[in-house]
Amino acid sequence: MTATPEETPMELASTPPVLCLGEALIDVVLREGEEPQEHVGGSPLNVACVLTELERPALIGAWWGRDRHGRMIEEFAEEHSVGIVSGSEGADRTSLAYAKLDEMGRAEYEFDLLWEVPELPPASSLAHLHTGSLAATLEPGGTDVLRAVKAMAILGTVSYDPNARPAIMGSPEEVLPRIEELVSLADVVKASDEDIAWLFGEDTPVEEVMRRWSAQGPGLVVVTRGPWGAYARLSAERDMLVIDPLNVEVTDTVGAGDSFMGGLLSGLLDAGLLGSADAKKRLREATWNDVRTALHRATITSGLTVSHAGAYAPSLQEVNEVLIADPRLA
Repeated sequence: MTATPEETPMELASTPPVLCLGEALIDVVLREGEEPQEHVGGSPLNVACVLTELERPALIGAWWGRDRHGRMIEEFAEEHSVGIVSGSEGADRTSLAYAKLDEMGRAEYEFDLLWEVPELPPASSLAHLHTGSLAATLEPGGTDVLRAVKAMAILGTVSYDPNARPAIMGSPEEVLPRIEELVSLADVVKASDEDIAWLFGEDTPVEEVMRRWSAQGPGLVVVTRGPWGAYARLSAERDMLVIDPLNVEVTDTVGAGDSFMGGLLSGLLDAGLLGSADAKKRLREATWNDVRTALHRATITSGLTVSHAGAYAPSLQEVNEVLIADPRLA
Protein backbone atom coordinates (compact mmCIF):
# COMPACT_ATOMS: atom_id res chain seq x y z
CA MET A 1 0.00 0.00 0.00
CA THR A 2 1.34 3.45 -0.88
CA ALA A 3 -0.31 6.13 1.20
CA THR A 4 1.65 9.18 2.23
CA PRO A 5 -0.46 12.39 2.05
CA GLU A 6 1.83 15.40 2.18
CA GLU A 7 -0.13 18.43 3.42
CA THR A 8 -0.22 17.69 7.18
CA PRO A 9 1.97 14.58 7.53
CA MET A 10 2.10 14.29 11.33
CA GLU A 11 -1.66 14.66 11.75
CA LEU A 12 -2.60 12.45 8.81
CA ALA A 13 -0.13 9.74 9.75
CA SER A 14 -1.89 9.28 13.09
CA THR A 15 -5.42 9.28 11.62
CA PRO A 16 -6.80 6.06 10.09
CA PRO A 17 -7.77 6.59 6.45
CA VAL A 18 -11.11 6.32 4.73
CA LEU A 19 -11.06 3.56 2.12
CA CYS A 20 -12.92 4.49 -1.07
CA LEU A 21 -13.56 1.22 -2.87
CA GLY A 22 -14.59 1.19 -6.51
CA GLU A 23 -13.78 2.25 -10.00
CA ALA A 24 -11.01 4.58 -11.10
CA LEU A 25 -11.03 4.91 -14.87
CA ILE A 26 -10.47 7.21 -17.83
CA ASP A 27 -13.35 9.21 -19.28
CA VAL A 28 -12.86 9.65 -23.03
CA VAL A 29 -14.99 12.53 -24.36
CA LEU A 30 -15.75 12.32 -28.07
CA ARG A 31 -17.07 15.36 -29.95
CA GLU A 32 -17.57 15.27 -33.70
CA GLY A 33 -14.72 17.04 -35.49
CA GLU A 34 -12.55 17.29 -32.35
CA GLU A 35 -9.73 15.26 -30.88
CA PRO A 36 -10.79 12.92 -28.06
CA GLN A 37 -10.24 14.34 -24.58
CA GLU A 38 -9.17 12.06 -21.74
CA HIS A 39 -9.83 12.74 -18.06
CA VAL A 40 -9.30 10.68 -14.92
CA GLY A 41 -12.66 9.73 -13.42
CA GLY A 42 -14.59 7.31 -11.27
CA SER A 43 -16.96 8.22 -8.46
CA PRO A 44 -15.06 6.55 -5.56
CA LEU A 45 -11.79 8.17 -6.67
CA ASN A 46 -13.50 11.57 -6.82
CA VAL A 47 -14.80 11.11 -3.26
CA ALA A 48 -11.29 10.20 -2.07
CA CYS A 49 -9.90 13.38 -3.63
CA VAL A 50 -12.54 15.52 -1.93
CA LEU A 51 -11.72 13.93 1.42
CA THR A 52 -8.00 14.59 1.16
CA GLU A 53 -8.57 18.19 0.07
CA LEU A 54 -10.67 18.52 3.24
CA GLU A 55 -7.66 17.18 5.17
CA ARG A 56 -9.05 13.72 5.83
CA PRO A 57 -6.66 10.89 4.76
CA ALA A 58 -8.11 8.58 2.13
CA LEU A 59 -7.16 5.53 0.07
CA ILE A 60 -8.48 4.33 -3.27
CA GLY A 61 -8.92 0.62 -3.79
CA ALA A 62 -9.54 0.08 -7.50
CA TRP A 63 -8.49 -1.94 -10.55
CA TRP A 64 -6.45 -0.49 -13.42
CA GLY A 65 -3.63 -1.58 -15.70
CA ARG A 66 0.07 -0.83 -15.87
CA ASP A 67 -0.39 1.23 -19.01
CA ARG A 68 -0.50 4.89 -20.02
CA HIS A 69 -4.01 5.33 -18.66
CA GLY A 70 -3.11 3.62 -15.40
CA ARG A 71 -0.22 6.02 -14.94
CA MET A 72 -2.64 8.92 -15.44
CA ILE A 73 -4.75 7.61 -12.55
CA GLU A 74 -1.71 7.13 -10.31
CA GLU A 75 -0.45 10.64 -11.02
CA PHE A 76 -3.91 12.07 -10.37
CA ALA A 77 -4.15 10.27 -7.03
CA GLU A 78 -0.69 11.48 -6.06
CA GLU A 79 -1.57 15.08 -6.95
CA HIS A 80 -4.46 14.88 -4.48
CA SER A 81 -2.49 13.00 -1.79
CA VAL A 82 -4.77 9.97 -2.13
CA GLY A 83 -3.12 6.72 -1.09
CA ILE A 84 -3.36 3.69 -3.36
CA VAL A 85 -4.16 0.20 -2.09
CA SER A 86 -1.38 -2.12 -3.21
CA GLY A 87 -2.47 -4.33 -6.11
CA SER A 88 -4.89 -1.79 -7.59
CA GLU A 89 -2.69 -1.76 -10.70
CA GLY A 90 -3.26 -5.49 -11.34
CA ALA A 91 -5.68 -5.31 -14.29
CA ASP A 92 -4.75 -6.33 -17.83
CA ARG A 93 -5.75 -2.86 -18.98
CA THR A 94 -7.30 0.31 -17.57
CA SER A 95 -11.06 0.71 -17.84
CA LEU A 96 -12.41 3.36 -20.20
CA ALA A 97 -15.75 5.17 -20.35
CA TYR A 98 -16.55 6.74 -23.73
CA ALA A 99 -18.91 9.72 -23.78
CA LYS A 100 -20.10 10.57 -27.30
CA LEU A 101 -21.54 14.10 -27.31
CA ASP A 102 -24.06 15.33 -29.87
CA GLU A 103 -24.39 18.94 -31.04
CA MET A 104 -26.56 19.72 -27.98
CA GLY A 105 -23.94 18.36 -25.59
CA ARG A 106 -26.00 15.27 -24.71
CA ALA A 107 -23.92 12.18 -24.08
CA GLU A 108 -24.25 8.54 -25.07
CA TYR A 109 -21.99 6.25 -23.07
CA GLU A 110 -20.09 3.11 -23.91
CA PHE A 111 -17.89 1.28 -21.42
CA ASP A 112 -14.85 -0.96 -21.62
CA LEU A 113 -14.59 -2.11 -18.02
CA LEU A 114 -12.59 -4.58 -15.98
CA TRP A 115 -13.34 -4.85 -12.28
CA GLU A 116 -11.85 -6.94 -9.52
CA VAL A 117 -11.12 -6.00 -5.92
CA PRO A 118 -7.45 -5.96 -4.87
CA GLU A 119 -6.42 -7.34 -1.49
CA LEU A 120 -7.67 -4.76 0.99
CA PRO A 121 -6.19 -3.56 4.26
CA PRO A 122 -7.89 -4.99 7.36
CA ALA A 123 -11.10 -3.26 8.39
CA SER A 124 -9.59 -2.55 11.80
CA SER A 125 -6.98 -0.26 10.19
CA LEU A 126 -9.59 1.99 8.53
CA ALA A 127 -11.63 4.92 9.76
CA HIS A 128 -14.50 4.23 7.37
CA LEU A 129 -15.39 2.44 4.13
CA HIS A 130 -17.10 4.24 1.26
CA THR A 131 -18.27 2.49 -1.90
CA GLY A 132 -20.79 2.81 -4.69
CA SER A 133 -21.41 3.29 -8.38
CA LEU A 134 -20.52 0.60 -10.93
CA ALA A 135 -18.07 -1.28 -8.73
CA ALA A 136 -20.66 -2.18 -6.11
CA THR A 137 -22.82 -4.10 -8.60
CA LEU A 138 -20.54 -5.10 -11.49
CA GLU A 139 -19.19 -8.65 -11.23
CA PRO A 140 -16.89 -10.32 -10.50
CA GLY A 141 -15.77 -7.53 -8.17
CA GLY A 142 -19.23 -6.63 -6.87
CA THR A 143 -19.41 -9.74 -4.69
CA ASP A 144 -16.05 -8.85 -3.13
CA VAL A 145 -17.27 -5.30 -2.49
CA LEU A 146 -20.28 -6.72 -0.66
CA ARG A 147 -17.98 -8.95 1.39
CA ALA A 148 -15.81 -5.95 2.36
CA VAL A 149 -18.89 -3.93 3.31
CA LYS A 150 -20.16 -6.74 5.53
CA ALA A 151 -16.80 -6.95 7.32
CA MET A 152 -16.59 -3.20 7.86
CA ALA A 153 -20.20 -2.95 9.02
CA ILE A 154 -19.36 -5.17 12.00
CA LEU A 155 -16.35 -3.15 13.17
CA GLY A 156 -17.05 0.38 11.99
CA THR A 157 -19.02 2.47 9.53
CA VAL A 158 -19.93 2.32 5.84
CA SER A 159 -21.32 4.78 3.30
CA TYR A 160 -22.89 3.96 -0.04
CA ASP A 161 -23.86 5.92 -3.16
CA PRO A 162 -25.77 3.90 -5.81
CA ASN A 163 -24.75 6.44 -8.50
CA ALA A 164 -26.83 4.58 -11.08
CA ARG A 165 -25.34 4.06 -14.54
CA PRO A 166 -28.14 2.52 -16.66
CA ALA A 167 -25.85 1.99 -19.67
CA ILE A 168 -23.82 -0.65 -17.81
CA MET A 169 -25.82 -1.72 -14.74
CA GLY A 170 -28.57 -3.61 -16.57
CA SER A 171 -32.23 -3.18 -15.66
CA PRO A 172 -33.47 -1.67 -12.39
CA GLU A 173 -35.12 -4.99 -11.55
CA GLU A 174 -31.80 -6.81 -11.90
CA VAL A 175 -29.71 -4.42 -9.83
CA LEU A 176 -32.14 -3.26 -7.12
CA PRO A 177 -31.72 -6.31 -4.83
CA ARG A 178 -27.95 -5.75 -4.61
CA ILE A 179 -28.39 -2.00 -4.15
CA GLU A 180 -30.86 -2.50 -1.31
CA GLU A 181 -28.64 -5.10 0.35
CA LEU A 182 -25.88 -2.49 0.42
CA VAL A 183 -28.33 0.15 1.66
CA SER A 184 -29.25 -2.13 4.56
CA LEU A 185 -25.58 -2.49 5.55
CA ALA A 186 -24.66 1.18 5.23
CA ASP A 187 -24.72 3.86 7.91
CA VAL A 188 -24.97 6.70 5.37
CA VAL A 189 -26.67 6.47 1.98
CA LYS A 190 -26.49 9.30 -0.55
CA ALA A 191 -28.39 9.06 -3.83
CA SER A 192 -29.66 11.51 -6.43
CA ASP A 193 -33.23 12.07 -7.52
CA GLU A 194 -32.16 10.68 -10.92
CA ASP A 195 -31.03 7.45 -9.23
CA ILE A 196 -34.42 7.16 -7.54
CA ALA A 197 -36.32 7.81 -10.77
CA TRP A 198 -34.38 5.10 -12.63
CA LEU A 199 -34.65 2.52 -9.86
CA PHE A 200 -38.29 3.06 -8.87
CA GLY A 201 -39.90 4.96 -11.76
CA GLU A 202 -40.49 8.63 -12.46
CA ASP A 203 -43.79 8.67 -10.56
CA THR A 204 -42.40 7.33 -7.27
CA PRO A 205 -41.96 10.13 -4.72
CA VAL A 206 -38.41 10.58 -3.46
CA GLU A 207 -39.75 10.85 0.10
CA GLU A 208 -41.32 7.39 -0.17
CA VAL A 209 -38.00 5.80 -1.16
CA MET A 210 -36.18 7.66 1.60
CA ARG A 211 -38.60 6.27 4.19
CA ARG A 212 -38.17 2.80 2.72
CA TRP A 213 -34.37 2.96 2.84
CA SER A 214 -34.26 4.56 6.27
CA ALA A 215 -36.32 1.66 7.62
CA GLN A 216 -33.77 -0.80 6.22
CA GLY A 217 -30.99 0.39 8.52
CA PRO A 218 -29.00 3.54 7.62
CA GLY A 219 -28.72 6.26 10.24
CA LEU A 220 -28.77 8.96 7.55
CA VAL A 221 -30.27 8.95 4.05
CA VAL A 222 -29.71 11.95 1.75
CA VAL A 223 -31.07 12.51 -1.75
CA THR A 224 -29.55 15.32 -3.80
CA ARG A 225 -31.86 17.24 -6.14
CA GLY A 226 -29.54 19.25 -8.38
CA PRO A 227 -30.40 22.98 -8.32
CA TRP A 228 -33.14 22.33 -5.73
CA GLY A 229 -30.74 21.25 -3.00
CA ALA A 230 -31.27 18.00 -1.10
CA TYR A 231 -33.52 16.07 1.26
CA ALA A 232 -32.19 14.34 4.38
CA ARG A 233 -33.73 11.80 6.75
CA LEU A 234 -32.31 10.70 10.11
CA SER A 235 -33.42 7.44 11.70
CA ALA A 236 -34.04 9.19 15.05
CA GLU A 237 -36.00 12.15 13.62
CA ARG A 238 -39.62 12.00 12.49
CA ASP A 239 -39.49 14.76 9.88
CA MET A 240 -37.39 15.08 6.75
CA LEU A 241 -35.02 18.04 6.41
CA VAL A 242 -34.94 20.19 3.26
CA ILE A 243 -31.44 21.49 2.46
CA ASP A 244 -31.07 24.57 0.27
CA PRO A 245 -28.26 24.67 -2.31
CA LEU A 246 -25.37 27.10 -2.13
CA ASN A 247 -26.09 30.20 -4.21
CA VAL A 248 -23.39 30.05 -6.90
CA GLU A 249 -23.06 30.51 -10.64
CA VAL A 250 -22.92 26.99 -12.08
CA THR A 251 -20.14 26.24 -14.56
CA ASP A 252 -20.92 22.53 -14.87
CA THR A 253 -22.17 19.74 -12.62
CA VAL A 254 -19.36 17.22 -13.17
CA GLY A 255 -18.50 15.59 -9.85
CA ALA A 256 -21.16 17.46 -7.87
CA GLY A 257 -22.59 14.36 -6.23
CA ASP A 258 -19.16 13.00 -5.33
CA SER A 259 -18.21 16.36 -3.86
CA PHE A 260 -21.38 16.38 -1.76
CA MET A 261 -20.56 12.88 -0.53
CA GLY A 262 -16.98 13.77 0.35
CA GLY A 263 -18.04 16.89 2.22
CA LEU A 264 -20.73 14.97 4.09
CA LEU A 265 -18.35 12.20 5.16
CA SER A 266 -15.73 14.73 6.23
CA GLY A 267 -18.26 16.56 8.37
CA LEU A 268 -19.69 13.41 9.95
CA LEU A 269 -16.22 12.07 10.75
CA ASP A 270 -15.28 15.39 12.37
CA ALA A 271 -18.50 15.24 14.41
CA GLY A 272 -17.71 11.75 15.70
CA LEU A 273 -20.72 10.27 13.90
CA LEU A 274 -18.68 7.95 11.67
CA GLY A 275 -15.50 5.99 12.23
CA SER A 276 -16.26 3.33 14.86
CA ALA A 277 -18.93 1.03 16.25
CA ASP A 278 -19.68 3.67 18.90
CA ALA A 279 -20.03 6.32 16.18
CA LYS A 280 -22.50 4.07 14.36
CA LYS A 281 -24.69 4.06 17.48
CA ARG A 282 -24.35 7.84 17.89
CA LEU A 283 -25.45 8.43 14.29
CA ARG A 284 -28.58 6.34 14.80
CA GLU A 285 -29.44 8.47 17.84
CA ALA A 286 -28.44 11.79 16.24
CA THR A 287 -30.68 14.84 15.92
CA TRP A 288 -30.65 17.49 13.22
CA ASN A 289 -28.49 19.70 15.43
CA ASP A 290 -25.86 16.94 15.51
CA VAL A 291 -25.57 16.64 11.71
CA ARG A 292 -26.40 20.16 10.53
CA THR A 293 -22.77 21.26 10.22
CA ALA A 294 -21.89 18.17 8.18
CA LEU A 295 -24.83 18.78 5.84
CA HIS A 296 -23.77 22.41 5.42
CA ARG A 297 -20.22 21.29 4.61
CA ALA A 298 -21.59 18.92 1.97
CA THR A 299 -23.67 21.71 0.44
CA ILE A 300 -20.74 24.13 0.38
CA THR A 301 -18.31 21.58 -1.04
CA SER A 302 -20.72 20.63 -3.81
CA GLY A 303 -21.52 24.28 -4.54
CA LEU A 304 -17.85 25.13 -4.90
CA THR A 305 -17.40 22.16 -7.24
CA VAL A 306 -20.16 23.22 -9.64
CA SER A 307 -18.79 26.77 -9.71
CA HIS A 308 -15.62 25.38 -11.38
CA ALA A 309 -15.12 23.32 -14.52
CA GLY A 310 -14.72 19.56 -14.10
CA ALA A 311 -14.69 17.45 -10.94
CA TYR A 312 -13.10 20.21 -8.85
CA ALA A 313 -12.26 19.30 -5.25
CA PRO A 314 -12.26 22.43 -3.03
CA SER A 315 -9.86 22.83 -0.14
CA LEU A 316 -10.84 23.05 3.51
CA GLN A 317 -9.73 26.69 3.46
CA GLU A 318 -12.18 27.47 0.64
CA VAL A 319 -15.00 25.76 2.53
CA ASN A 320 -14.16 27.63 5.73
CA GLU A 321 -14.10 30.95 3.87
CA VAL A 322 -17.72 30.37 2.84
CA LEU A 323 -18.60 29.55 6.45
CA ILE A 324 -16.94 32.74 7.67
CA ALA A 325 -18.80 34.79 5.07
CA ASP A 326 -22.14 33.27 6.13
CA PRO A 327 -22.09 32.20 9.81
CA ARG A 328 -25.61 30.74 9.45
CA LEU A 329 -23.95 27.78 7.69
CA ALA A 330 -21.57 27.03 10.57
